[in-house]
Amino acid sequence: MDLPANRFKARLARGEVQYGLWSTIPDPSAVEALAGAGFDWMVLDTEHTAVEVSAVLPLLQAMAPYPTAAVVRPWVNDTALIKRHLDQGAQTLLLPYIQSRAEAEAAVAAVRYPPRGARGVAGTMRAAGYGRIAGYHAKADAEICLLLQVETALALSRLEEIATVDGVDGIFFGPADLSASMGHLGQTGHPEVRGAILDAITRLSRLGVPAGILTQDADFARATIDAGARFVALAVDMALLVRAADALIGRFRA
Repeated sequence: MDLPANRFKARLARGEVQYGLWSTIPDPSAVEALAGAGFDWMVLDTEHTAVEVSAVLPLLQAMAPYPTAAVVRPWVNDTALIKRHLDQGAQTLLLPYIQSRAEAEAAVAAVRYPPRGARGVAGTMRAAGYGRIAGYHAKADAEICLLLQVETALALSRLEEIATVDGVDGIFFGPADLSASMGHLGQTGHPEVRGAILDAITRLSRLGVPAGILTQDADFARATIDAGARFVALAVDMALLVRAADALIGRFRA
């Protein structure tokens, strides 16, 4: 049994644009249905949802037959928590609220085995094919993809020192928290916020570090791609559901 290749990481390294979807509905059937839609990647969010660590496993299993890459977002940058997600088979992690180079370095250490990192060692977990992947521990680090969220004005001012930590595969911008930290709570489309994001994407492009974002504004999504963003989430599952339901009843009520 072979270690699965991380297609998302490989495409990121090649500079390909990958379109994503945000999953917040904690149900394997919903995740399975969305995974068949044709998105390149999908976030399984545990930060702003009711999804606990044990609930992520069936979501990963629901996605497994599809080419859509699973990106798991733990709720905090914590070594023990990260270990559990990796052992369940997550190969790409999106860690929220990274504020400094030291926090970025801690995140890198958490996803790597010793001596390069601090990931705990086990042998019969899902990530290792329940013990069937020969040499898993020697090969695992190469297929782990680490994405860090920069989502405050402070973190943005430290962008280069965070992004250049060895082992960081990409930087993701969180417009909601960033807008709040910039004094524009709830205004993710504020010109100052969007300008800061586009400038940050350009800065990352100069460094050769892939940038990503979630935006449900199609025009801004295209603008970020033009600026150099390479992994762009276009929608949130719950928002799609609510908009479709509201539109349907609205047409008939009218």
